Amino acid sequence: MISDTDWGKRGLCRTADPDELFVEGAAQNRAKALCTGCPSRTECLAYALDHRIEHGVWGGMTERERRALLRRRPTVTSWQRLLETARLEHERHAGDGAAVAVPVLHEAC
Repeated sequence: MISDTDWGKRGLCRTADPDELFVEGAAQNRAKALCTGCPSRTECLAYALDHRIEHGVWGGMTERERRALLRRRPTVTSWQRLLETARLEHERHAGDGAAVAVPVLHEAC
């Protein structure tokens, strides 16, 4: 995980109209699609969860999806640390050729 505060500068959404990321209903699916393949997706999601951001699509999740995840995991004190650990574990197992689901992200879907 990128530990600096510049992850937003690397996000695919940096050139998007911000109004496209703070939408409702079916338009959220278009906003979430922008997050697919974004190099900053994990950092973005961790930031939104850690700061309890209530509006918009962050890290490929809507506000409703983030609220549900926060309710399911009330004891998490640092989403950044949890997501970083999950990603590193996933990458380690993926390098072995094993199929491993990242529990936090899988649970969020």
